[in-house]
Amino acid sequence: MAPPAVYLPEPHATNQRKRSTQSDSALLPSDVYFQHTPSPAFQKPGCRIGSKEEEMNRTLDQAIEAARSMKRTTDRMAKRLTADLAKAQLLPQQHSATRVAPEVPGVVRAYSKHSDSITVEFAEVAGATSYNLRAVFQSGDFFSESVVSSSPATVVGLQPYTNYRLSVMSINSGGRSQPSHPIQVKTVVMAPELSTSSPDDDTILVTWSPVDYAILYTLCIIRQGSSTRLKVNTTDHNMTFGDLEAGTTYCIKGEAWDSEGRAGDYLTVCQITRPPRPDLVHIQVTLGGSLGIVVHWMLVRGAEDYLAWSTTGQNCTSTGSNHCYISPVGCGQNHSISVTAFNSAGPSSPSPPADYITYPCPPDNIWVEEAQADNCSVMWDEVPVVEYYMVFIKRDDGTEKSCNTTRTSCHFLCVCGHTYLTSVFPYNQAGSSPFAHVQNYTTIPCCPEGVSLKSVSTETLKITWLPVKGSELYQTTAKQVDEVIHCNDTAPVCALSDLRCNGVYSVVVAACSELRGCNSTCPPHTHETAPCSPEIRTIMQFNQSSYKVQFTTPNTQNTNYTIIATGRDDKHTCHGRNTSCELTQLPCGSKFEVTAVATTTAGRSLPGYSEILETGPCCPTSMNVTQVTQAMTNVTWSTGRGARSYTATLTSSHGHAKCHTTDIHCLMGCISCGTNYSVNLETISSSGHTSECKYHGFSSSACCPTNIKLYRWANNSLRVYWHSTWTPQQHTVELYGTAANYTCLADDNSKFCDIQEERCGDVYTVVAAPVGPGGVKVNFCQQRTYSVPCPGFNGGIVISRGRRSIK
Repeated sequence: MAPPAVYLPEPHATNQRKRSTQSDSALLPSDVYFQHTPSPAFQKPGCRIGSKEEEMNRTLDQAIEAARSMKRTTDRMAKRLTADLAKAQLLPQQHSATRVAPEVPGVVRAYSKHSDSITVEFAEVAGATSYNLRAVFQSGDFFSESVVSSSPATVVGLQPYTNYRLSVMSINSGGRSQPSHPIQVKTVVMAPELSTSSPDDDTILVTWSPVDYAILYTLCIIRQGSSTRLKVNTTDHNMTFGDLEAGTTYCIKGEAWDSEGRAGDYLTVCQITRPPRPDLVHIQVTLGGSLGIVVHWMLVRGAEDYLAWSTTGQNCTSTGSNHCYISPVGCGQNHSISVTAFNSAGPSSPSPPADYITYPCPPDNIWVEEAQADNCSVMWDEVPVVEYYMVFIKRDDGTEKSCNTTRTSCHFLCVCGHTYLTSVFPYNQAGSSPFAHVQNYTTIPCCPEGVSLKSVSTETLKITWLPVKGSELYQTTAKQVDEVIHCNDTAPVCALSDLRCNGVYSVVVAACSELRGCNSTCPPHTHETAPCSPEIRTIMQFNQSSYKVQFTTPNTQNTNYTIIATGRDDKHTCHGRNTSCELTQLPCGSKFEVTAVATTTAGRSLPGYSEILETGPCCPTSMNVTQVTQAMTNVTWSTGRGARSYTATLTSSHGHAKCHTTDIHCLMGCISCGTNYSVNLETISSSGHTSECKYHGFSSSACCPTNIKLYRWANNSLRVYWHSTWTPQQHTVELYGTAANYTCLADDNSKFCDIQEERCGDVYTVVAAPVGPGGVKVNFCQQRTYSVPCPGFNGGIVISRGRRSIK
């Protein structure tokens, strides 16, 4: 079928020009005819269509279907051409008059070298700027176009071994030409998908899946770095190449041929053969943190990795190196090792096995037997792969001994009180075990020397001694009649506690070892413990500063007892062997803690339970009584040590006054004037202890005069008159006025006093008071106030006297 025509715009044509179209029947092939075939529903009854007629109907149906397929293809092409025409009509009018489409190019030839492409060679035309290369299935179902710039050009994205019709159109700014006459070309077959492997070091196996439409396969193999090639043809789907070099890379090119004798795509893969077998060179046993072996071999061509494996199941690997290290390996082994080389193709054949032996293991069980004193033997269990044994015996003082034997025992001289370290090293051709188990053996220790016993308390005995060779433990035993006390310690010192006081103990110190036990022949040592503590029974005071203390005597005779009274600032003691002693000259106002202690040649006991002794409080060193009023005194005193309160008492034949206070002063009333008092003070401690204190007596002052009167007397004088209970008594009179002050001293038997007045009509304050010993005036007598008129009046008027007025 000829390609459809391309309609180009005529010169000066307008945009409204109608497009030319072609009828569907014009695109059908000329040898296709249509014929109406009646359906079976319209056949007359009793008529049958013969076989020839049926064949014609089938042929006609096939033709109609082919025409419909072509019509679909033609419709697509018409749409594309219509689009091209619309683009051309949109060009400016001035250009449409001067530009025309180029000539139709001619296809020279077309061929396929790859299964997904076809290359077209065509004759280029003048005025063309590019070319449109079109490819369609022969059935018309597939449509592909691509724009190229020149010849030759290749259409890609095609299906393998498929017929295509290809045509070329030239293109410039004026449009594109009519398609060239189509040429039919079939793509070649696909390349086989090669899969390679190397079963051994001189063979490569190539396999592939069948390629559609392929009838023959060609394989070409070449060694990497060589120009020699080997080409083979086969209709099979596998090929084995033998007699190759081990550890060498080969590249294989494969292509398929179709029934037309055309070679399809080709595929090249490279495959390395397995490496040759490595040669094992040397096996070396190494010593370090753990036992191991170093395996050495010769490097082989094409190998990437190496694996050395032992018959013990252990292995090691190496990349690019000619040795590797297997660790840990066991001692006393006799095994073999092989080496295998690896590359991407797989493993080589293993090398011949090489034997190796490791040094022997040390014996697990070592012991020492002492058949009799000083005669010992080291013994052990036999171990395999051994030629002889070296035994080393080292004493704890540094002395060493060794023996070489093929037996499993070694004799040596062992001394009492020492520890021996024994070890056994087995030897073979690989050498000696780098380590050995060490067995300790300690002979029976000797008895300790320099034993010293010292009481640290009534119940504890400290025992020390010199260290003993070979002793791991010391056992100390203290016995007294029916009592046994034990003490076990690793140090050469022991403290036996909970002993009975004032007792005699037999002490034995024995050295022991874990394996040999304790030495039972050590001599005893006798020691007496400290005396028991006495207890205070009573404390009795028999004078002001002395006390008798009674206590218990729980120890044996000839025990000295000491009573200690400890105060805040001092300490007092008394001694005795009986049940009492006396504490003397204890200060007043003190508190003592009294304890009893016993002393013997074995030492001093612990203090017994203490008792508190409090002496009576001290008397104040001074006490002063001051009369405040005629009937009231103020008593003061200094502080008495140990006193918390005081009771002051003034006592006379007329009565007494008492005051109880915590202060150091007291105000006391009910005092009689002109009376002698005895002064007493009782000090009282916080616990109720008291002390009686006596001081010098106190005499109250004379009584103040009463009934005092003021008279004007002859010669401008004033007379003060009074009444006194106590006679004889000297008095003093003081007269205070606004104009003058007067003083008068009266004799003992006098009851008045005259004063010369300088100015009359004044108001006077009068104080009349007795004069005590030493001329001291009594200063608490009451004053009185008088108004004295000028002559013409013979009596004074008392204006004021205290709280009430009297004339």
